[in-house]
Amino acid sequence: MQSLFSKVKLHDVHENVFRNIVSLQISQDLFDDLSEAPEDWALAQQVEDEVKPPTFISATPIIHRPFEDAHWFNAITWPFQHWQASRYSDGQFGVWYGAESIETTTYETAYHWYYGLLADAGFQEKDVRIERKVYTVACDAALLDLRPFNKSQTGLIHKTDYSYTQAIGTRLHREGHPGLITHSVRNPSGHCYVILNPDVLSDPRHCCQLSYRVEGDTIYVEKQIGAAWMSISVSGL
Repeated sequence: MQSLFSKVKLHDVHENVFRNIVSLQISQDLFDDLSEAPEDWALAQQVEDEVKPPTFISATPIIHRPFEDAHWFNAITWPFQHWQASRYSDGQFGVWYGAESIETTTYETAYHWYYGLLADAGFQEKDVRIERKVYTVACDAALLDLRPFNKSQTGLIHKTDYSYTQAIGTRLHREGHPGLITHSVRNPSGHCYVILNPDVLSDPRHCCQLSYRVEGDTIYVEKQIGAAWMSISVSGL
């Protein structure tokens, strides 16, 4: 790893990055099991809104409007507040992952959905579906560019062993670096942004909805229900 850091260069990023998260396309009322009356649902929602603290407080409130709070939390804040082990974190700190294209985010998230959530639940052979939302987020940072080293440092793109990359993430987090760029493991033609500092992210905007559906050994991805946009072989992930 020492040889890697002695050669790595910075890449000055001022780009829109795609962030892909779980989300419902059709909203569900969380209070409909408490009463059959829609007016009771509205009252419960009003009470929750009045007592729930804001998730995002803008430094420039005259610019940011309340409706942006949900976009900010969903597209930016969540992974920094809910730590979990991942390719570049051992679970001791939060990491935000984005990509240069919707296609790359789809390959990456399809892998983690199929071989993570569905495998743990024993649902890989079932006809299951998940809905997702894609955001564009502005990224402005000087990031370490690890893309030239994926052949010389094979640990960077290992499909299942994260020990090498977690050691990199731990060092960068400890030293206060904002993050890095690396080749996508699931879509080699794309690349991923690994962000350790939320202050370099801004302006989250809704891009599109996606729906993933497993059928046999294929994941079908739809932008519109019933019309396949991408198909991904699970063995290729």
